[in-house]
Amino acid sequence: MYFPQNGDFIDIHVHGGTPSSGIFILESLMAHESKIPAAVAGVAFTYGIHPWFLNESNYKQLIISVESLITHPDIIAIGEAGFDRLRGPSPELQRRAFEDQIIISEKIRKPVVVHCVRAWDELLAVHKKLKPEMSWLIHGYRGNVKLATQLISKGMYLSFWFDFVLRPGSGDLLRHLPTDRIFLETDGADVDIKNIYDKVASDLDLSVDELKSIILKNFNRWRIG
Repeated sequence: MYFPQNGDFIDIHVHGGTPSSGIFILESLMAHESKIPAAVAGVAFTYGIHPWFLNESNYKQLIISVESLITHPDIIAIGEAGFDRLRGPSPELQRRAFEDQIIISEKIRKPVVVHCVRAWDELLAVHKKLKPEMSWLIHGYRGNVKLATQLISKGMYLSFWFDFVLRPGSGDLLRHLPTDRIFLETDGADVDIKNIYDKVASDLDLSVDELKSIILKNFNRWRIG
């Protein structure tokens, strides 16, 4: 199992990433693809049911796949899992699949990476119902301060959508949030995580090394719940 080291850039959510010196990536594997993690320096994995690829016919098999593979030592979290009002099956099926994955997360004591598109009420309802002890990380966040503050108040972490966080206006949001709840990501897009760190460090009036240290501490805290 590989975890980030002091001085690493952490790319907390990647699809199809390629590791490189000084960059730790958290690769998202999706249950419908049946990919198996391989031990690679600089890489750890998440594994879960993405709502886009969930349907009534594959639901049970995907849950079985998560249950069987999530104990793999190189898989450190469930996900990405969650809700999407724009794409995917019925809200009821998305809720069932998400709740089942949260139950697995709590049982095996691994955190969760969350996909949520315009379904914050549904997400918060599940959090209130199940009262999870393990940490949730919202990937691809691009919302407002009010919602961000609400999610953080529930103990969640936020990883910002790469395109959103590179915009000039995103600094206003960042400066209103506690730095001990933030992460950065590329989501596998053709963008350099180092450039994202440069932008966010400038927005927060930090050095890049200071931001690296903050996000490493966040990672270690999130990973153990």
